[in-house]
Amino acid sequence: MTKIVRAGAYLVDLPVETVRTDAVQAFVKQETIFVELLTDDGLAGTGYSYTIGTGGRAVLSMLRDHLLPLLEGRDARDVEALWRELYASTRATAVGAITSLALAAVDTALWDLRCLRAGEPLWRLAGGFRQAVPVYDTEGGWLHLPLDDLVRGALAAQEAGLGGVKLKIGKPRIEEDVERVAAVRAAVGPGLDIMVDANQSMTYAEARRRAHALEPYQVYFFEEPLPADDVQGHRELARSTTIPVAVGESMYSVGQFRDYLARGAAAVVQADVARVGGITPWLKVAHLAEAFNVPVCPHFLMELHVSLVAAVPAGAYVEHIPQLRAITRSELPIEDGHAIAPDVPGLGIDWDRDAMDGLRVL
Repeated sequence: MTKIVRAGAYLVDLPVETVRTDAVQAFVKQETIFVELLTDDGLAGTGYSYTIGTGGRAVLSMLRDHLLPLLEGRDARDVEALWRELYASTRATAVGAITSLALAAVDTALWDLRCLRAGEPLWRLAGGFRQAVPVYDTEGGWLHLPLDDLVRGALAAQEAGLGGVKLKIGKPRIEEDVERVAAVRAAVGPGLDIMVDANQSMTYAEARRRAHALEPYQVYFFEEPLPADDVQGHRELARSTTIPVAVGESMYSVGQFRDYLARGAAAVVQADVARVGGITPWLKVAHLAEAFNVPVCPHFLMELHVSLVAAVPAGAYVEHIPQLRAITRSELPIEDGHAIAPDVPGLGIDWDRDAMDGLRVL
């Protein structure tokens, strides 16, 4: 038996590496919630999840008060059973962001243990489809950036061999969004994918209007045009435009993805491993997307998502937003426009424990 003998959680606050703004918010800080599990065979697994400024303490309380006490004495190999039992113990708060984020921190630690015990990297143990995956950049596309900076960022990404760039949209006037996308397309030509992201800021009518205005610029996908709970609106928008509609970063259960896919409301799935509850449900979403012949381009967390995108056939892109450099000793390698999934046992994230301790707040 590989019994869990100790389960702990703590909170680390990471300052943002650069100013990040979109149509509805600014990235204030990354509240990073860590879970560490020790087993009686001497292994230690580390998992994590995050918020972008609020709720981290609530996630930590959920872990400490309710979830972690259920783990001690349990067999760490029973990942599916433990996820289901922890979920069942929190039915009064599920489906919901706090519960899913807490479950994700535990589940990623369990997967770290599973991979360490097997002596395999996450990308192989979770599926092993390929090791290198395409990358697109978001850091050069924030909404506050002036037009010249957008163009420079896109050209830099293209020169570095990346496959695409994401531009935030949602300016007060449609002409501003069109001008920005048009300028980037003119600069990079047809050989670079351009994604746009409205961050749930629009009504159906406005999203339809802007989608039609952006169609001439060969947009790769239109991300979160409407509030995440508006399945019908996304379905109607998807039927009205040639631009693929992308959703998923603000969904917290496998069932929400099922509803979107079954109704033809999602052409790209952006499941976030922290927000959907961990690696265990993330893989279910990825295989569900594959069954619908829909690509998976997860949101944020590139250091973890690179291994998951590499693991599954539906994985299409990893989003480039560096945010863990303050607490890791190495960076995600990118070669010829592809991120390379770590080939060491475990999650493959090279944590700097001293730096983590220095930024720990609880």
